[in-house]
Amino acid sequence: MARVTNSDIINSMPIQEKCRVISHQEIGPGSLRLALASDYISSHAAPGQFVNIKCSMGFDPLLRRPFSLHRIQKELKLFEIFYELKGKGTEALSRCSIGDEVDVIGPLGEGFGIDGRKQIAILVAGGMGVAPLLALAETIKASNKSVIHVLVGSKSRGCLMCEDELRKITNEVLVATEDGTHGRRGIVSDLLNDLLNNTLGHPYYPNSTIYACGPRKMLQAVSEIAFQKKIECQVSMEERMACGIGACKGCAIQTKTGFKMVCKDGPVFNSEEIVW
Repeated sequence: MARVTNSDIINSMPIQEKCRVISHQEIGPGSLRLALASDYISSHAAPGQFVNIKCSMGFDPLLRRPFSLHRIQKELKLFEIFYELKGKGTEALSRCSIGDEVDVIGPLGEGFGIDGRKQIAILVAGGMGVAPLLALAETIKASNKSVIHVLVGSKSRGCLMCEDELRKITNEVLVATEDGTHGRRGIVSDLLNDLLNNTLGHPYYPNSTIYACGPRKMLQAVSEIAFQKKIECQVSMEERMACGIGACKGCAIQTKTGFKMVCKDGPVFNSEEIVW
């Protein structure tokens, strides 16, 4: 299955842009949503791409931090990121207030490829992997008439994010929690198996695309299911990044055609490319 490439992504060169904070709010325990005003990045970004943000005014932390584009609102000239408080960088970023300027480089990387001929889009998220899938769902809804199924996995109800937003713009949202506090008890790959075997069925497989983002173990499970069903599957890989442009080689992953950089060649890959 050849990867579908979005030519708009290839033609968009990243720039460094000062972006003003429009809103910054906590939407869950240790999870925040940051909206930034942007002329260039908001106009040229595509779902699945990311930005590299200087999290503080000084040099501590020294390295920028990568964040998936959670929402892209071209008409309002803004984009949003959705992040979790995990370390020094995100702690510094969390102190930004409305009106502050944030130093951003983007849009970076290869995003999701949307094939308008496909009738069914299956979005699969694990944990914070839900972050880039809202922008993807909004873009698919606006660009074609695909039926959109969203499958979200989380440890518990309290860790679940973006369910309400996704329900407003998609045909179906199914949830699995490991502790059973919301939706089905289990993991998100269980939901995918159920959807494919009991709801869609084989006749719909050639007209479907799976888009997945989450922990590597989850992505591998989704990839194996897609391979068995012969369904196109695109995965957004999560790796530690430093430079964001492929120079430092710190985010290399092994593919069937050699090592590739998640920040430059990805983060979105056809799942069959990856050596799991």
